[in-house]
Amino acid sequence: MSKTEKAAELSGFGVDVGELSGLDTQFDVFRFMKKLTEFYDFRTFMVLNLPPPTAMELAGNTIITNWPAELTALFDREGLGKTSFVLQHLRRSTLPFIFDLENDRPAESNANLREIFGRFGIARGAYFPVHDATGKRGAIAFGGTRPVPSVQQMMELMYVSAHVYERLADFRKADIRPGEVLTERETDCLNWTAAGKTSAEIADILGLSEHTVNHYLNRAAKKLDTVNRTQAVAKALRVGLIK
Repeated sequence: MSKTEKAAELSGFGVDVGELSGLDTQFDVFRFMKKLTEFYDFRTFMVLNLPPPTAMELAGNTIITNWPAELTALFDREGLGKTSFVLQHLRRSTLPFIFDLENDRPAESNANLREIFGRFGIARGAYFPVHDATGKRGAIAFGGTRPVPSVQQMMELMYVSAHVYERLADFRKADIRPGEVLTERETDCLNWTAAGKTSAEIADILGLSEHTVNHYLNRAAKKLDTVNRTQAVAKALRVGLIK
């Protein structure tokens, strides 16, 4: 069965995957995801690049989401990425999975998580690991208060999630201009910055002077059309120049 035929078949449950190929902007995909979320009676969605173990903040790895900004800020401020069983699961498995903050795990390990997410009406939902043609890994999440999805719904959402991430990857590739190609040293410096290292620490790691490290980071920021190293790291992660 061709992709077109599969898309037509899936349109029977209210979502036409073929629609994705005609979407021209990230905001168009956001509206598609909003419609998908509502169709399945979820409250929230998130499309994210899987953060490396050394950089667990959600804000810099989120592609599109309708999470309230306060929730994302709380997640990062409370350091929940360091102990998140969701991120741990995503790193060790490529299978979709259901989460239920009310019933799945012992109260003592998830009290803070349940309290924070409960404030925003997220008690249970599902995560779908995805990847693009370069091997860059990510996930698409849906959350709310509805019962956990059925096996059939999980299969449907997994199929749609793969297409959504691939379409967003197309936008990332289009967003990379020839002048943005980074050198090996610029990439190294950005990767270590993403890992939380200072210029002095990066200099020790790479055997360079601190001045040289700053030069590479400034040059990378200019190539990426950003104003500082923090923005350069965020954009490089978003477009897949670093992982």
